[in-house]
Amino acid sequence: MFTRHHKVWPSDLPKTMTLPQTSLFTNLEISALRYPDHTAIIYYDTKITYRELLDEVNALAGWLQQNGVKKGDRVLLYMQNSPQYVIGYYAILRADAAVIPINPMNRAAELEHYISDTQSTICLAGMELADFIAPLVGKTYLERVVVAAYGNYVREPTDLKLPAEVAAEPRELKSPGLITWEDALNSGHQPGEHTAGPDDLAVIPYSSGTTGQPKGCMHVHRGPMATAVQRAFWNLSTSDSVQLCTLPFFHVTGMTGSMNSPIYSGSTMVIMTRWDRDVAGTLIGRYKVTGWTNIVTMAVDFLSNPNLDQYDISSLLTIGGGGAAMPEAVAKKLKALTGLDYIEGYGLSETMAATHINPNDAPRAQCLGIPVFDVDSRIIDVDTLEEKGPGEVGEIVSHGPQVTVGYWNRPAETEAAFVEIDGKRFYRTGDLAYYDEDGYFYMVDRVKRMINASGFKVWPSEVESMMYQHPAIHEVCIISAPHEKRGETVKAMVVLQPDAEGSTTEADIINWCREQMAAYKVPSIVQFVSELPKSPTGKLMWRALQEEEWKK
Repeated sequence: MFTRHHKVWPSDLPKTMTLPQTSLFTNLEISALRYPDHTAIIYYDTKITYRELLDEVNALAGWLQQNGVKKGDRVLLYMQNSPQYVIGYYAILRADAAVIPINPMNRAAELEHYISDTQSTICLAGMELADFIAPLVGKTYLERVVVAAYGNYVREPTDLKLPAEVAAEPRELKSPGLITWEDALNSGHQPGEHTAGPDDLAVIPYSSGTTGQPKGCMHVHRGPMATAVQRAFWNLSTSDSVQLCTLPFFHVTGMTGSMNSPIYSGSTMVIMTRWDRDVAGTLIGRYKVTGWTNIVTMAVDFLSNPNLDQYDISSLLTIGGGGAAMPEAVAKKLKALTGLDYIEGYGLSETMAATHINPNDAPRAQCLGIPVFDVDSRIIDVDTLEEKGPGEVGEIVSHGPQVTVGYWNRPAETEAAFVEIDGKRFYRTGDLAYYDEDGYFYMVDRVKRMINASGFKVWPSEVESMMYQHPAIHEVCIISAPHEKRGETVKAMVVLQPDAEGSTTEADIINWCREQMAAYKVPSIVQFVSELPKSPTGKLMWRALQEEEWKK
């Protein structure tokens, strides 16, 4: 067991944790029993209590079972953040089925893969997405689609700017197999006995991986239960905590940090369907938000808002996330503004979010953190699988209660994803990192993202981190570009700060880099762009830029 980090372990927390031996749904049931009139959800100024939330979950679960959903079945959840997402997620669990969270950016061809792979017969979809899924009804395993209009849950007057999807009026459903959310809830069916336990399938998020079609990461209830409980204890959350929910719930970080964990604690979720930094600032002040789990690019955007001083964000007690290393310059701005450190963590779809988090009382910048409760993480040689020591770069492998039990319908890939060490099954993350003498883990890069320039190894994330210190740079992504002599060279795709456009040149950036870093790390090419492509969770899509560059 890796214990090097115990010397910096939070003094007010135990090092091991006994997890509930129940389904994830039971957390909602217990919170509704304890805090029936407490606000579970705030959605653009409309409040929903825990009693109301549980009632709607049970009503939808009854409809699901009435329409053929049985224990172990899979149900697609194809929505943006909304009260309906939370209700749908927990209704599927209440019906003893497994949630298949789908990226709202997916379209027909991708949807066909999820349907055929999971043999799902029912989908819960947002109204703005119904036209993409409707053509597959009757032509695939899919039989019914429950369509939710997000705006139906904005029931109180609001001065907040509503996203187009929320402001849209409900429309008539004409395609066969489609039913409105309200009709499903009002069908009058109650679910049978809830029988799912800790070892039954709960959720199957799909991981894009590096090649091929997405793979379903199977998580039984004990997996998301582990990260929900661990997150609550790590952040000392209580029923009076208020979480700003801006990360998409379909992604495991948003699912865990902004939905499952608050429900375990009986906390309040302030849900945003679309990111808007001004709306976020208003909500933090209006509802005294105490915690905000986000993605680094979202935090960067929030802190660069010229109107930031108009918002009262003094209620925040914790702010953090992952997806990429927080630039040091941005972290310093956050600290000066709020007195808070940005708490970075690390996890994957295969680990149902965090396996590593920085201690709140001893965080380190641009650091993945330390292994959390009952997680055993090691660094191994990618090829020989030999275990590495402090300061030595290798692949992160992790063993813990939140690790996937395998890939759905992919036994060969499941076997290849694990390695046995000391009689325990460790998941191979594909991420290169090292740990220091105190047990803090630091990312180096993805196994396949390293740039080899004339034999010198360049790690893009390191160069990006340094370039963020340039005052003219708003965002940057480092990729490799073909080079006649060096094989490949370093290229920087840069989004400038608005006030730097027209006054900062590519040569200015390169010259600055020459003063800041080793010569072989300096980008030989700088390209200014208006924006960088990002995934729905805010991660820079470096691979797409990389492939486009080499196709040239």
